[in-house]
Amino acid sequence: MTYDAVVVGAGPNGLVAANVLADAGRRVLVLEAQPTAGGAVRSDRELHPDFVHDTFSAFYPLAVASHAMLPLRLEEHGLQWEHAPAVLGHPFGDGQWAVLHRDRDLTAAGLDALHPGDGEAWLGLCRTWDRIGDPLVEALTSPFPPVRAGARLVPAMVRAGGLDTVKQLATPVASLGRRMFAGPAAPLLLAGNAGHADFPLTSPGSGVFGVLMTMLGQTVGFPVPRGGAQQLTDALVSRLLSRGGELRTGVEVDAVDVRDGRVRGVRTRDGEAVACTTVLADVSATHLFGGLVPASELPAGVVRGMRDFELDPGTVKVDWALSGPVPWRNRPDAVPGTVHVADSVEEMTQALAQVGSGVVPDRPFLLTGQMTTSDATRSPAGTESFWAYTHVPQPGATRADAAGEVSGAWDHDDCERFADRMQARLEALAPGFGDRVLARRVLGPHQLESRNANLVGGAVNGGTSQLHQELFFRPVPSMRGRPATGVDGLYLASASAHPGGGVHGSAGANAAHAVLWHDRTRLRRLAPGARR
Repeated sequence: MTYDAVVVGAGPNGLVAANVLADAGRRVLVLEAQPTAGGAVRSDRELHPDFVHDTFSAFYPLAVASHAMLPLRLEEHGLQWEHAPAVLGHPFGDGQWAVLHRDRDLTAAGLDALHPGDGEAWLGLCRTWDRIGDPLVEALTSPFPPVRAGARLVPAMVRAGGLDTVKQLATPVASLGRRMFAGPAAPLLLAGNAGHADFPLTSPGSGVFGVLMTMLGQTVGFPVPRGGAQQLTDALVSRLLSRGGELRTGVEVDAVDVRDGRVRGVRTRDGEAVACTTVLADVSATHLFGGLVPASELPAGVVRGMRDFELDPGTVKVDWALSGPVPWRNRPDAVPGTVHVADSVEEMTQALAQVGSGVVPDRPFLLTGQMTTSDATRSPAGTESFWAYTHVPQPGATRADAAGEVSGAWDHDDCERFADRMQARLEALAPGFGDRVLARRVLGPHQLESRNANLVGGAVNGGTSQLHQELFFRPVPSMRGRPATGVDGLYLASASAHPGGGVHGSAGANAAHAVLWHDRTRLRRLAPGARR
């Protein structure tokens, strides 16, 4: 059978792209190498049969705010969102907590109790976000250049303070927090959220990302799919199938067939040839331009640009099945689903700088998730499905370990030693944590990549999020931030494309809309009388 389009990879971007094309009446086939669809949006019970653990990503503020996801109405296909009592917590000092709530007044009251005046400063930041938030999210996730979204964003920025607001968002998050707030709590919230990407906290770009993630938490929360991350994927698959799309798992694409400068189809590892005129690749740029398409068939600018393509750091993720809740010292009454672990913004800054310079941190910055707190279906009553992850240098790029224990090979022993280091950080904040561990699983850079080939060396964002590889530089300057690759019929639809990492589906939607735009313009060119 001949398809209008083949989507390579059934991650969220690939599935969103396939849904958009199916809505437009295209015959779409999605091919996924893994036995289960979802890419980095999957869940499993392999650690303990009574516990659901999200294998990779877990919280989805971008999914519920995304202009690519919202029109799909996934709730009609079984998706239900759950929320923890509080969004985010950050313990610091002598048993104090910075806590982010979906109710801004509760957040402000907590900050004001820690340092008078910070509550009103927080509400001021919220009012700014009210003016610019929606057009900013749309502009950051729209196809580049974001003409329509930009037309909304510019007047919104003027109303919110003009160049003063632009300068504020361009300020590195480590400085932004100090300028806006007198106490330490609010800066921790901003910096911790900026740390979800691989920005140095002293670099431009970290400020706007920290504000973006923090304000999304304030407005839409950090929701989780009821029953596990797999439910988000299953809803995307259900919607696709209901519209006539096809999905085949356990089928690895070995090559994209390109002849005379245009796509002719794909070939699978078992030798099957699938004919099509369009391929949307939800795969890492390093795979698409480093093997699936021969360099001889690629534009010279793409080949040249990929020589400088930079991955984001690696990741170590640890899952625990706990016999009881995490015994946090002075736990807030409203328990947060997400907890960040770093003693201060300065410590966080140092840890991320160490990773960027090839050093394994001795005191890693941890992002953790209390999944049963967020969704009671994840484990038996009174227990906790819990995880923590942190960034580390890419395999082969480790120059040293600040604690002198890890070789940088990220083999089994490296991963276990580093997981012990992460667990020790938790034990210091939650005495008795280790006594509640029923089972533990450690996924290092190699294990993550083996479960999802897009996570090259444990890189979860498809390439660095720093400014030199964002917007019109992503993934390479010659593509100008657009999904078209320069090969007729081939589109990049993964996190390696603009707007980058995160479960928002925008890279897939942008690629699908580019296909539809190309088809419309081609038909207009071929229409009788068009030349006249």
